Amino acid sequence: MTIRRPKNSILLAVSYLLIFGFVQAKDYGVSGQVFDSNGDKAGKVTVLLLDNSELEVQSTKAKGNGKFKFKKVLSGEYFIRVDGGELGKANVPVTVSEDDIKDLQVSLQQTAPANVVKEEAPAATQVKKQSVAAVAPPINDGSLVPESAAEDERGDAGSTYIMNELSFEIKKLSAEVKHLSSELENLKSLSKMWVNPLAIYSKEIIMKNGSTIFGKIVYQDESELKVETLVGYLIIKRDNIVRVIDNVITEDTQEYVPEQVRDSYSPPPMPRLSEPKYTSADPLNRSAGRKYAANCVLVGNITEKKDNQGNTIFTGEVKNIGGRRADFVKMDFVFRKNWSGETKTLTTFARGTYHTFDSGITTDATLLPGAVGAFELYVPHAFGSFIGYSYVIDWEEYE
Repeated sequence: MTIRRPKNSILLAVSYLLIFGFVQAKDYGVSGQVFDSNGDKAGKVTVLLLDNSELEVQSTKAKGNGKFKFKKVLSGEYFIRVDGGELGKANVPVTVSEDDIKDLQVSLQQTAPANVVKEEAPAATQVKKQSVAAVAPPINDGSLVPESAAEDERGDAGSTYIMNELSFEIKKLSAEVKHLSSELENLKSLSKMWVNPLAIYSKEIIMKNGSTIFGKIVYQDESELKVETLVGYLIIKRDNIVRVIDNVITEDTQEYVPEQVRDSYSPPPMPRLSEPKYTSADPLNRSAGRKYAANCVLVGNITEKKDNQGNTIFTGEVKNIGGRRADFVKMDFVFRKNWSGETKTLTTFARGTYHTFDSGITTDATLLPGAVGAFELYVPHAFGSFIGYSYVIDWEEYE
């Protein structure tokens, strides 16, 4: 005879298994508060959650009022271990099952000095012997465990406690080393930032008063700029700015400063924008007080751009605002390669009008009074990176 079970019974069994499996997989929370030996709240101490094998499951830091909490704790047997230093230590067993554990009170017990332990050794030994005798399993003939076996058991328990304490201290030292390593990395970053501001800021703002500001432009409009610098945020009027240079420096070309001299190291000052120099053979003819002398100045700003091959191209215009003709008008760019003061100079001539001298030499770098000539400087990629530049306008005057 075949017995058929109702389908509802099978569904109920399956549902029971699913619900049972869900309950078994549930995790719980363990929270409580730490008190010192005087009953006061002990805050800012490290609280560890250990399993039966004395392995760390979770760790947290008690708040100022001594409260702590562990989340997502699976069912099982655990130990709450606290080391409060001078406040004392605590090791509390906890059983997690079926519900969260709340308002667990952990009291720290101070460790007595070695001489006090020695004086109280007989009483402590007597109590411990009684406890061992009470929990010692009976032998077949009904007699208690020999005293030598009890001594061995106490020795093993003491060794286990010492190993646990050493393991806890090692974990504390490891956490402190990690924290100090993190602080050291932050200090290295700060020292690198002060030695070379361009390591974090790529904008170089040249002011009319000759000073230079390194920073990051976070906001700008038609009248002013807001710049983030090493000393905070600055609001700069556009009327006080000569130009803004976008410096790009790669990591492998940064200047290396040894750690031994990094604290006392101060980079050379940035070169200020130079006024037009007069370097011809007859500088007296270039006197600024002479009414009809040539005088070439920069018109607008110098534009900087890169082509597809990584070459840099500088373009701009020069105007002769003087009263005489300027011949062989050129722009000398002085590039600063690094913070040690290494510089390189490149020269380009302005494209003006053609002029033929009595010697038969013809040039197209002549600017008549009031004329404007464009210039273009090609800096190849092989030239390398630089952290800034200044320029000098030079020309010759002939009858």
